[in-house]
Amino acid sequence: MVLRWLKNTVYFLLLVCISCTAQVRTESSSEEIIIAANRTESYLPLLEGKKVGIVGNQTSVIFKPEGQHIHLVDSLLKHNVSVKKVFAPEHGFRGTADAGEIIKDGIDTKTSLPIISLYGNQKKPKPEHLEDLDIIIFDIQDVGARFYTYISTLHYIMEACAENNIKLLVLDRPNPNGYYIDGPVLEKEFKSFVGMHPIPVVHGLTIGEYAQMINREKWLKDGVQCELNVIKMDNYKVGEAYDLPIKSSPNLPNSKSINLYPSLCFFEGTNVNAGRGTSMQFQIFGSPFLDPSVFDYEFTPVPNSGAKYPKHENQLCFGKNLQNHKDLDYLNLDWLLQAYHHTQDKSSFFNDFFNKLAGNSSLQRQIQQGKTAEKIRESWQTDLEAYKVKIKPYLLYDR
Repeated sequence: MVLRWLKNTVYFLLLVCISCTAQVRTESSSEEIIIAANRTESYLPLLEGKKVGIVGNQTSVIFKPEGQHIHLVDSLLKHNVSVKKVFAPEHGFRGTADAGEIIKDGIDTKTSLPIISLYGNQKKPKPEHLEDLDIIIFDIQDVGARFYTYISTLHYIMEACAENNIKLLVLDRPNPNGYYIDGPVLEKEFKSFVGMHPIPVVHGLTIGEYAQMINREKWLKDGVQCELNVIKMDNYKVGEAYDLPIKSSPNLPNSKSINLYPSLCFFEGTNVNAGRGTSMQFQIFGSPFLDPSVFDYEFTPVPNSGAKYPKHENQLCFGKNLQNHKDLDYLNLDWLLQAYHHTQDKSSFFNDFFNKLAGNSSLQRQIQQGKTAEKIRESWQTDLEAYKVKIKPYLLYDR
């Protein structure tokens, strides 16, 4: 009897350990999502005898039992893969730099590998950066918003690979905002590093699906295409909940911020602070210019690890706290409209960055004209329906 009790206890504890691993289970499925980086048997044979470059950051990891993980670079080196260099996107290889901060070339202190920055003045690898490479691996966690710059880095990596006959291997990861598609489709006149392609604000694709679309739609310079291989995930179904085990960037600290990010990022193009300089980034918003009788939440932005120079630094801001707001499955315009209508000075509300984030000039104009959120959303629908048809050939997972 005691022996049976001991066996059952050990079995129970084993199950608890398994359930606490960093490989995240979905809420509605008993099957564990196996990210592409963990499927080493699918890509290690492709790297044999090859000189390899890595595009990665702090999210480029292989998950281990009991909540542990190993960085992809460290794993490849342990498997005697000839890794030659690392390419770092916005926020740097270890993910500690501010948004917009210029990242410099350097040396990774752990591996002594050279790091080539792909953010700042140099967003695309130069031919001399690629001349000693046969293949590049792209493995970065995305959050599914057009203005999140990792997909722009993907574009330039694909373009450089195509122009220099380098193979590209994309290791796929879940899109935490992949269960809906919404927002205005970018117009080509507003192309920038926060919007490279004619897609909606919330595009609904994984990074692997997105790479396929870039390639086959011939969105790269002069219509070139790279030799692309996407390693899929196992047991991933779009629409099932996925919490990122590692922060994708300094100012997206949790699932709530990731869910609200597509809606609140528009404030980056206004005089409203979206929580930078606090511990609640993209979960609150506010400004000294908003009416405190309407916006009763107060906060004061101060420099921190994710924002050295936050908007309205050391000034009292009036706004809203959205930490307890229900999760969104659409792009919310209500907060943006409310802030505009209750600011002290409408002439200084928008800045030059807003139209780049929107991907057009019409959203700002519609807000200034007093259009309702419903009317503005109606103006997107034709383009959204066309986009949903366009992406079908590139989808890799059940929806």
